Amino acid sequence: MDTKDFAKAVETFVRPDTFPVAAKLLKPDEPAPERARRPRRDMGIQIAICQAIAMARRYGWTIAVTEEDVSCPLTKTAFGFAPVTDHYTAGHLACGMYAETLEAGARSEAATSKLPEGKFNKLLVAPAAHASSSPDAVVIYGNSAQVLRLVTAALWKRGGKLTTSITGRLDCSDEVIATMLTGDYQVILPCYGDRILGQTQDHEMAFSLPGSKMDELVQGLEGTQKGGLVYPIPTYLRYTPQYPEHYYELDKIWATMPRK
Repeated sequence: MDTKDFAKAVETFVRPDTFPVAAKLLKPDEPAPERARRPRRDMGIQIAICQAIAMARRYGWTIAVTEEDVSCPLTKTAFGFAPVTDHYTAGHLACGMYAETLEAGARSEAATSKLPEGKFNKLLVAPAAHASSSPDAVVIYGNSAQVLRLVTAALWKRGGKLTTSITGRLDCSDEVIATMLTGDYQVILPCYGDRILGQTQDHEMAFSLPGSKMDELVQGLEGTQKGGLVYPIPTYLRYTPQYPEHYYELDKIWATMPRK
């Protein structure tokens, strides 16, 4: 499905506050589009990948990052922009912050979805409506009701339930790499880095899907809407409200009065 049509459908059925973001990993022999902004070259800064996604979804920018553009050691490792080191695998970067012991930290690092070193050297993110190639993943931020709307759409054809994994850190790996490697939908709980550096708000969650499932999700949005699942979720209003007891004295008084 064309990413522009997909973005239009998401905006129609889900109404997210920010743009759906298309993410594409590029191999060393694949150039980034000329229009893509490079953080170090064009802004004089190095950023985390969650910042790049935030720029795409909030500003509408197309951003390309390589190792030189990325400041976060964890994302350099996960995306294969830099080698996996013994210091990393031993759990030192998680220990004391996310894990009590090195052993627990090592398990956290092992659980993080990663790409082989050097297979890709660029990550391209852009609003889905402006993406020019088939994305590896599409990331949609919204509130919990909007993410629920996406989950029900994802299950429209196959039923059952979605299975996702959450580590509480490095959500860019969950959004892009896990989605790409599993070929399936992911429900994302934004991590601390995304909230601090990407400025994701407390009410926001994220939902990601591989580019190959865009058509399936839109069909699910259409089907579930016909079935009565819509956003904003309507409130039930057909009931008789109750009032403070002394309000009903007026009903008693009116009952004794002659009425025209």
